[in-house]
Parts: sequence; structure tokens; C-alpha cells
Amino acid sequence: MPRGARRLPDECVRLLGESDLILHAGDVTTAAVLDELRMLGRVEAVHGNADEPALRQALPERLVVPAGPARIGMLHDAGPRAGRHARLVAAFPGCDAVVYGHSHLPEATRVRDTWVVNPGSPTERRRGPYRSLALLRVGDDGICAEIVPLA
Repeated sequence: MPRGARRLPDECVRLLGESDLILHAGDVTTAAVLDELRMLGRVEAVHGNADEPALRQALPERLVVPAGPARIGMLHDAGPRAGRHARLVAAFPGCDAVVYGHSHLPEATRVRDTWVVNPGSPTERRRGPYRSLALLRVGDDGICAEIVPLA
């Protein structure tokens, strides 16, 4: 999330406002940012390593969120790249998707019956190819994930 004067891109705010549920895989950074997100809609979040201490205490490290007929697992740091997909699927049995953050590298990969998703970051691209977010569409026929590049 934004630090200093950085703000969420307009397209990101529009998509979040149209969503039924906002998932944040950390670093939210401050409680004020979490409050701003909550003004856009329902938010479920886990803490990240760069969050202020009060936020790290208030938010869980891991979470499973029901979203209609789907279950979505969440955590911030998914560990080393080697074996990551298998680790995440094993850590969240029965989940239709697992969302993680930390690396800022966008990913939406299908691993057997589970989506493994890193939305990247809408504000701080770091090593990512672009600023981004992820959309998870949940319906009676399942879940699908898409990375959305942001200008």
C-alpha cells in the first residue's frame, strides 16, 4: 500500500469499489490505510513484515476466507521460490485459491485444483514487471484468477 504521497491508481480504486470482497496479503503498512480500504468495501487481510506493530498484532499471519462457495487461503510470505506451489497448496488444504504477497511479483498459476496467486503491488512494483492487482472471480462453477496490470 502507499507510503508517503503515493496513492492507489484510479483503476485500482475503481476495481476495489466494484468488488464484493477485498483481500490484502500484506504489507498494509498502517491502520489508516486499512481504514481507507474498508471505506471501499469488505476487507480481509493478513499482516506483512513491513506493517506497523499495532497492525501486526491486529491482523493474523494466516487466514482462510470463505467467498461464496470458495475458500481462499492467505498469508504474506510464502517462503523460497523452490517448492512454493506445493507448500502453499499443502498449507491450505481444501482451499480453491491461496493468495500471498511479499515478493511483489504477480502470479496467477493453477496447481491442480488450486489457484496460487500473488497480486503484485498496485503502488510499489520493485522487481515486478508492472504495478498490478489480482481479480478472483468466484461462481457456482468454481473460481478463476487474473492478474490486472495497472498504469
